[in-house]
Amino acid sequence: MARISGVEIPNDKRVVIALTYIYGIGLSTSQKILADSNIDENVRVKDLNNDQIKTITQRISKEKTEGDLRREVALNIKRLMEIGSYRGMRHRKGLPVRGQSSKQNARTRKGPRKTVANKKK
Repeated sequence: MARISGVEIPNDKRVVIALTYIYGIGLSTSQKILADSNIDENVRVKDLNNDQIKTITQRISKEKTEGDLRREVALNIKRLMEIGSYRGMRHRKGLPVRGQSSKQNARTRKGPRKTVANKKK
């Protein structure tokens, strides 16, 4: 397995897909990185040589990924909660932040149902 920016990327996948295992790199960013590095998207990770891996690593180091990006996102959420904005309050309460309905749905965000006793009458 190749190790790029602290992440083990799978050997048997195409490079364009394997790069998306790094937090902060999606498909379009992965395609741009490979285009800048002059590497074919369809080549497998195990078929890359050390020079190609080095060029990919150098290109990725210019992007904000992994720990730095996670820290920045966490600080942004913390700032929203501290200033008491609507979005911050939704984060604090564990409810959907981006305007989704929360009456029937939002179970991913709200967690399992909490049954209330003596509801039927």
